[in-house]
Formats: sequence, structure tokens, C-alpha cells
Amino acid sequence: MASRAISLTTTSLGGRLARIWCRHEESGQKGAADHTQGKGRPLKDAPTTWIHRHLALWSRALAPLQPLDAPRARATAWDASWPLQRELTSVRLARRMVTAQLGEWNLEDLADTAELLVSEVVTNALRHTRGPLRLNLQVRGSHLRCEVEDTDPAGPVRRVVDTDAEGGRGTELLDLLSEAWGSTRTATGKTTWFELLTQTPPPKGSPTAD
Repeated sequence: MASRAISLTTTSLGGRLARIWCRHEESGQKGAADHTQGKGRPLKDAPTTWIHRHLALWSRALAPLQPLDAPRARATAWDASWPLQRELTSVRLARRMVTAQLGEWNLEDLADTAELLVSEVVTNALRHTRGPLRLNLQVRGSHLRCEVEDTDPAGPVRRVVDTDAEGGRGTELLDLLSEAWGSTRTATGKTTWFELLTQTPPPKGSPTAD
């Protein structure tokens, strides 16, 4: 019953997806057929040798970590971070927090797309992982980056979905609507992220992209 309830959170957003697609067509953005390497698809897997894996692990382990269940945090005016409970209502709550934060940053034009993709990423984390979750939002130059942290190191898996299926199209939506997306291992699990290109000049005072 719970898994079906989660899946309904994505199908109820069909109207929002239609509006987003119209905006993409009007702005001249290309569809999935024009993807280039690093755009609209996960980044290549990190090196898999024993040395590379352990170097990456220690580099992340030695850096300061934000506990996934810590209260809301703001490292700067252009960073926001919230813990998420393992409840169905967390999907709706994540959408509301992202929309409110984008309003503070004067990035309302990204709200529909960000809401839809946040719903997919959070729903996937609730369905396929255990333990605490954390939602992070950042503005870097002309890019908005959204992250969902969890304690499971396994990355997203592409699945063949029937045309009449009610869900399971999260990776397709990320391919279609995001500028880039991927999954990065951390010392505590992984971070699944996506980036959106702002349609307006970078907000005044926001840091440049890395």
C-alpha cells in the first residue's frame, strides 16, 4: 500500500509536466535526442580500482559532513539544507520548501521544473533506501543544484518501463528536463543530484559555479 501511495505522487503532476514541456519548446531547448556527453545523463562512474576508491573515500571522510538528520542549515545566503523524514508527506514537503526557497532567490521561473524533479528524486530515495535523508539546494552562477543525500551507496538504476506504467520514469524526466544529473558516493552513502540552468542572469551576489 505504501509503495503505491508513493508512486501516485509522480503521476499527479502530469499537468505540471505539460506546462514545463511547453516552456522548454518555447525557449528553444532541445529534447533528449540532442544530449551530449555530461548533459542530461549520469556522469561516468568513478574509477573502480582499490586505490582510487579509498582515496575518494578518505577525501570525503576528512571533509566536514552535515549530519543527514541535523536541523535546517544555511552555509551561505545561496545554500539551503533540510532533513527529510521517511514519510510519504516528505515528497510534498520537499516541493514546498524548494518552491519557497526559489521565491526568496527570485528564481520562480524554475519552480515547476524543480518541483517535479525533486519529487522524483525524493520518491526514489524513499522507495529504495533506508535511513535518514537530506535535501540540499544551491545557487552557483547560472546553475541551480539540488541534491538528495542518503545512506545507501548504490546509485540509480535505469529500468525499462511499459508505456502504460504509472511510474518508474524518474531517470527519463531527469534526462529530459535537467541540464545535468548524476549520483556521487560520499562517506555516508551517496548524493543524487541534478542541475537546472537559470533563465535569468545569475542572482546578484551569488557565488560563481565550481
